Amino acid sequence: MFRTLMTGLLLTASIGTAMAEPARFSRFTYDGRSVERATPGPNQYRNPILSGYYPDPSVIRVGDDYYLALSSFAHYPGLPIFHSRDLVNWTQIANAIDRPEQLDFSGRRVSEAVFAPDISYHDGTFYIVNTCVQCRGNFVITAKDPKGPWSNPIWLPFEGIDPSIYWENDRAYIVNNRAPNEPPRYDGHRAIWIQEYDWRAGKMVGESTQLINGGVDLSKKPVWIEGPHIFRKDGWYYLTAAEGGTSVNHSQVVFRSKELRGPFVPWSGNPILTQRDLPNDRADPISAAGHAELVQTQNGDWWATFLAVRPYGDDYYNIGRETFLLPVTWKDGWPTILPAGQRVPFVADRPKLPSQPAPKLPTSGDFGYVDEFDGSKLAMQWIGVRTPKAPVYRLAGGDLLIDGGAAIGDQNGVPGFVGRRQQHHIATMATTVRFSPRRDGDRAGLVAMQSDESYLFFGITRLAGKPVIALYTRAKGTEQLVASAPLTGTGPVTLTLRADRGTMAVDYAIGGKRTTLVKDVDIRFLSTRMAGGFTGTVVGPYAYQR
Repeated sequence: MFRTLMTGLLLTASIGTAMAEPARFSRFTYDGRSVERATPGPNQYRNPILSGYYPDPSVIRVGDDYYLALSSFAHYPGLPIFHSRDLVNWTQIANAIDRPEQLDFSGRRVSEAVFAPDISYHDGTFYIVNTCVQCRGNFVITAKDPKGPWSNPIWLPFEGIDPSIYWENDRAYIVNNRAPNEPPRYDGHRAIWIQEYDWRAGKMVGESTQLINGGVDLSKKPVWIEGPHIFRKDGWYYLTAAEGGTSVNHSQVVFRSKELRGPFVPWSGNPILTQRDLPNDRADPISAAGHAELVQTQNGDWWATFLAVRPYGDDYYNIGRETFLLPVTWKDGWPTILPAGQRVPFVADRPKLPSQPAPKLPTSGDFGYVDEFDGSKLAMQWIGVRTPKAPVYRLAGGDLLIDGGAAIGDQNGVPGFVGRRQQHHIATMATTVRFSPRRDGDRAGLVAMQSDESYLFFGITRLAGKPVIALYTRAKGTEQLVASAPLTGTGPVTLTLRADRGTMAVDYAIGGKRTTLVKDVDIRFLSTRMAGGFTGTVVGPYAYQR
């Protein structure tokens, strides 16, 4: 089916497991529906433009082509890259991190590792500057083609997160979040700094200059100024950044200066984007809007990509932070993405760009797909957890075969798991599996995973020496058995997860007979509010053999 740059997952099998039969998965199906009802007209588009766990969008234009790079944390392969020619229809073309020697996520929690990439282009080369949290810090990778291959990292010797590159003629400057040049006055007190980057030598040069201390108004104790980008327009340098943290108080702010190293003055009308000033009880809310980047089209219009979330109630959302698009308006030398008090719209007028065909794999609205595992490689949308050292899956005869790896939830290992992002709160996900557990605790089936401490497993296992269909959940504690039923026969079993916002039903079918094992399972523990972190739920086949 779909192409991929994905390699396998870490093999940590014992001799006994190596002799065991792998779990065989014959297909994966997905069908998703949005909670909100929105119908774009012929010259309109629908938000979000990338549904599900696609946060921290960095956008660039190269000629008539647009590229997005996004965060992926400790999922592998990582840093997905998308391409578009109209800012609306997007197709994934690569994962910039697709070789184990590039980055090592061993031991990293799911919400550590690669945060907030910035993609740029200069003199025939694409650049991604990024942070690997709890790895080795900040780095640059390059490619002649955004489809890859991307280089191994050049590590950068400065503290902080969220670097981006500003190009001015043939010189490059990196701007990023660092500690302020004074003892922090409060929790979340950070600063924005700039330093020149010698792109030919791959090293930082010259002095570092603090541009922003704290945020728009230090006296109000602004928190987590981050995700900075600099661009130039009409003789001014503009610096935009996120402020307020990535939850409900998230926002985007703007500053400007006549000189690259400041002083930068904030706009009196800040923030230029937020949803924190809207009523909490509004219907079909979009919240946590921020972390924007502005891009100018070839016809001179300005647009912004940014992240936001679609909670299904009381700030619960299981599918992560998503990528949205809105036009930018300019007045009196300042940009605005959304006026104060206005809601991010689900439907808006399209950019004035040549319309492109809808992608083969949709990224917005209601959609579904089927992966028959009939190619030689998995589609690039499939991701695992942490960097593999050797494969634990393979494709053969139209099946996905998983021998096993570390147990799900073992932060020090790589599980025999490969999944796709859940992109809708109302979603049906299914697979067909053949598996014979040899020991108590062996299992194969579907996993829905938010983190190592927040996941569910539904599938075939063995309890007290007998094979069963079982549902287990873990919600930041010990794993719990929710329900089980005896498994008779040795034929394939079709497993189905039916998510509806904060609840789920699980079904299994054997020989054409379908049974609901349990319904109305509370899955709010898969929400960011309860699980914590920065990712979204990833669902897919998993196998473990003791």
